[in-house]
Amino acid sequence: MSASGGEDEQAQRDKTRNTVLLGGLASAPILGCLAFVVLLILLIGTLASLFLGFVFWPLMLLCKINLLPCGDDSGGGEGLNNDQVVAAYESDGKGQLNANTVPSQHLSLVQEAGRECTQIGAIVIAAQIQQESGWNEKLVGPDGAEGISQVPPDKFDEFGEDADDNDETSALDAADSIKAQSKYMCSLAKEIDTLIANNEVKGDRLNLTLAAYETGLDAVKQAKGVPDNDRARSYIIGVRSGFALYSNSVDMPGESAYPSLSPRPTPSS
Repeated sequence: MSASGGEDEQAQRDKTRNTVLLGGLASAPILGCLAFVVLLILLIGTLASLFLGFVFWPLMLLCKINLLPCGDDSGGGEGLNNDQVVAAYESDGKGQLNANTVPSQHLSLVQEAGRECTQIGAIVIAAQIQQESGWNEKLVGPDGAEGISQVPPDKFDEFGEDADDNDETSALDAADSIKAQSKYMCSLAKEIDTLIANNEVKGDRLNLTLAAYETGLDAVKQAKGVPDNDRARSYIIGVRSGFALYSNSVDMPGESAYPSLSPRPTPSS
């Protein structure tokens, strides 16, 4: 083989090697971007799964008590006793509170609120807070209600007090808000007892009290029972759907079957 032929072959090999190197360098940023995108998708998927589990756990309960047509739930609700769930849903909410499902920083407040009167138990208070704010202490509602319990502003003015002795009464203070919630609920419950005794309204006492909290006592009086509208009905169902989670009478399965956390997280406003 001639020297010029060898040089041509060496030049060709060098050209090929350079082409490969340049191609690798050019593709490196693309591969890095693809890897980043894949990791981002996995992260978003994980966060979405946790979020959906937190938000939609009441729907699983509604499936269990046949208030939603969810089909066969033999896989998703494995370990959750249907009879216990139904019994909790239909209860008066005066049973023993499941302390493991209430955020630890609010547990004593909820327990104390459940002792405000004999008509309203701690389970009702906890489930109502879940329905009202998802345990968000700083929530400001579209109707002007503030705080973890979303007590109507005029009712907070009436029932609010400095429950934690910090020299300030505020609906955005969890202790003040939960205290006002329990006092307002107890006041409504006593009013409902009187109305039932006078045959002015008919229906379940707790349902009537919850409807009064959501739509106002005058609306209950006018309807002579639970107002026949979606707002009142959905509120009652929403609160009662939380009884299974906050009641100690329901055996909770693992988190993989039933997305509850202890303590439950406080969503941001």
